Amino acid sequence: MRAGPATGRNSRARVIRAALPCLALIVLTETAAEAQTVTPDLFSSRRASQLTPSDSPLRRTAAEANDPLASPRLPENEQPAPPPRTGPIPTYGLPAANGAADTGYDSLNRRRKQPKYYPAQARPKPPIGPGSPPRPAIAANTPLRLSIPPSASAHKTPIPPAMAGTIAGQPPRKRLKVDDDPFGAVGDYAGSFLIKSAVEVSAGYDTNPGRLAVQQGRPLYVVAPEFLAVSDWERHALVADLRGSFTGYTSNLTPNADGTPLSAPLDIDRPNFIGHVDGRLDVSRDTRLLAQGRLFVSTDNPGSPNVQAGLARYPVYTTVGSTIGVDQSFNRLQVSAGATVDRTDYTNSKLTDGTSSTNDDRNFTQYGGVGRVSYELRPGLKPFVEMQGDSRVHDLRLDRSGYARDSSGGYAKGGTSFEFSRLLTGEIAAGYAMRDYADPRLNRLEGLLVSSSLVWTATPLTTAKFVSDTTITETTMPGTSGVLTHIYTVEVDHDFRRWLTAIGKFTWGNLDYQGNPRRDKIYTLSGEAIYKLNRNVWLRGTLQRGWLESNIPGNNSASTVMLLGVRVQN
Repeated sequence: MRAGPATGRNSRARVIRAALPCLALIVLTETAAEAQTVTPDLFSSRRASQLTPSDSPLRRTAAEANDPLASPRLPENEQPAPPPRTGPIPTYGLPAANGAADTGYDSLNRRRKQPKYYPAQARPKPPIGPGSPPRPAIAANTPLRLSIPPSASAHKTPIPPAMAGTIAGQPPRKRLKVDDDPFGAVGDYAGSFLIKSAVEVSAGYDTNPGRLAVQQGRPLYVVAPEFLAVSDWERHALVADLRGSFTGYTSNLTPNADGTPLSAPLDIDRPNFIGHVDGRLDVSRDTRLLAQGRLFVSTDNPGSPNVQAGLARYPVYTTVGSTIGVDQSFNRLQVSAGATVDRTDYTNSKLTDGTSSTNDDRNFTQYGGVGRVSYELRPGLKPFVEMQGDSRVHDLRLDRSGYARDSSGGYAKGGTSFEFSRLLTGEIAAGYAMRDYADPRLNRLEGLLVSSSLVWTATPLTTAKFVSDTTITETTMPGTSGVLTHIYTVEVDHDFRRWLTAIGKFTWGNLDYQGNPRRDKIYTLSGEAIYKLNRNVWLRGTLQRGWLESNIPGNNSASTVMLLGVRVQN
């Protein structure tokens, strides 16, 4: 029978219907082989292949296959995930612990914000032991040391943020200077000048204010003002340092040196002032112009042979002077030269009988010059040579005893300034001084000159100082050229606390009256205690004992001074 078109279509349909069950069986078989449990990483792009093990040679590169020592590659589930083809998946909402504080407990164990340390604070050392993070390797060229130097491990006060230069939430500001003295005067700025002022008022008792052989004590008071102004300029400099005091007694002395009564009491009140204004003009890097103006006010020291007999009050004298010079540097070589002029005037002496006596014969003007050459051998060591010459011209050619006191003289000395590890600093020098007088009856005044100023920082709390000086002063004693005076002072300061300081001082000196057999020796031993309430108010207690020993009978004396005072400063 001939098959028509419908019959062909039916045959093909029957073949397809017969093949469908076989195809379904094959698909089910393969699906069962790949069937997996539904887990969160089932549809993850980082899911490892289930057909090829991670350590199979088929998954290693050709270089790794040829190298038997090469370590196997990490499984794909530990390899970085490739970026999705559709781009990064956005994160909606706020992450966990959003807005939590930077400090305190973090339940997510996230990396905390590192604390901020100021320059003076020590950073904590990382832990050492099992489970601690490894320390970074030390470079081959890093110098090793056995221990941390004391300066790096010492306990230091943290620097406040304002002093460190920045404060959170405020614009950057100029870094402030570190204040080494927490109880020192702060001062005030007037333009570009830093000004500090203070006044100290003390009261106490002096067992022998006139330094007489027969002691007669008197209560006393001391008023001592101070003023300091320092410029804060990038170039040039100007400094004014003014210090004075007035020592007053509640009553006057009545006995003479030999114990006989006076016809009138002796007023022993004494003023004292020393001040100078220094200026420097920087012409260039190596050339500077220097100038100084100075003023000194005082009286003759009690017990001095220059004190006239029958005085009712000590005469006051003033010395006004100035120096103008230049300072030139040639690399390490430094040359300084200057011209000086000083004027000394005495007031008239008031006598006990109500009359006055002139002191014009003691007034004089001194003209001179000074030069200094120094060379810096090494940092902290600078030897120098200094020479000075002057001429003194008195208002009267002859003094009250008929001697011509005009003279000329000077000194030459050599020494060095040094600074050894900031522990020993200062300057020391030795030389020779002499003076010739117009009157041939007055011998040349000459002698060894010693000057020094040393500071030794024994410990951070203890400082020792040594100061020595040599001067040539005028005298009114007949036949005596002058007085060659050597003074030496040793001082030790110790801070028990920042607010409690003790000072011990010992001074001794020799007074050589050349042309006269008299020789005097002076000794002073004193102790002070300073209690600093705050930056503005200090309390001070002083106990001082002094001796004057002379080879002339009847001129020895001793005294004890006790003072308690308060200092107010700004």
